[in-house]
Amino acid sequence: MSLDMFIQHLFNALMLGSLYGLVAIGYTMVYGILRLINFAHGDVFMLGAYGVFWSFTLFNLPWSAAVVLSVVAVAGIGIMVDRIAYRPLRDAPRISALISAIGVSFFIENVCIVVFSGIPRPVPSPEWLVRVVELGNVRILPLAVVVPVVSLLLVAFLFWVVYRTKPGLAMRAISKDIETTRLMGVKVDHIIAMTFGLGSALAAAAGIMWSLRYPQIHPLMGIFPGFKAFIAAVIGGIGSIHGALVGGMMLGFIEIMIVAFMPTLSGYRDAFAFVLLILILLFKPTGLMGEKLEDKV
Repeated sequence: MSLDMFIQHLFNALMLGSLYGLVAIGYTMVYGILRLINFAHGDVFMLGAYGVFWSFTLFNLPWSAAVVLSVVAVAGIGIMVDRIAYRPLRDAPRISALISAIGVSFFIENVCIVVFSGIPRPVPSPEWLVRVVELGNVRILPLAVVVPVVSLLLVAFLFWVVYRTKPGLAMRAISKDIETTRLMGVKVDHIIAMTFGLGSALAAAAGIMWSLRYPQIHPLMGIFPGFKAFIAAVIGGIGSIHGALVGGMMLGFIEIMIVAFMPTLSGYRDAFAFVLLILILLFKPTGLMGEKLEDKV
């Protein structure tokens, strides 16, 4: 492989890893607080892409305004999902919340199939994002630079919220002991709703950028990216925001680079993610950056 080709694959891997990381952060935030895997998260990712598509095509909004409207609307949907499907089951067995999460996922997918139809739709993209830029022999899409930069800014904002604000302090307290935090006067349900909103907003942003990179959307488009992001969260250590980002990057680089160096294995691209997951669970069950489990005596 030439150096030029390697640089192109490097940018592609960075872009894919950034998207996996953004979605994985939503999984890990909800799990860190509720010990719940929100299986509807991949469908929230899909709603972000549809939000921009319909805002742009139906209401003729400027592309930037369509993005902002979509992210805000999907964050609201995430909060509503928590209010309707998860909050009533706070004190129920965890299997009940898990079944509810699966049900919400199927509900969103089928409603979108009925409302939007199952026909894949092309996504209009800003011209400057998809115009190839040639730097010597390297041909790079501006999108390959914009996606990691936007992802980095969103993650930086999230870290500021989690580690520098009072709601972020409450999130960290709830992740340690939800009942004690409630006794200290924290409005736990409001903080959990905020967590769902933040995670959904990140997933929506990732879905929008995904639809620009792979400009065709359909109601089931979030299934496999959702699975991959969940794998990334487990690899990094589910419950750890840093770990989710690291796991997403690792998964993106492995997928792109293995196919780049061994093109004959391109048909097994998705299998590599699951092989990596199995290896991580065998040798480091809590993930690369997960907290060590303490044995209670």
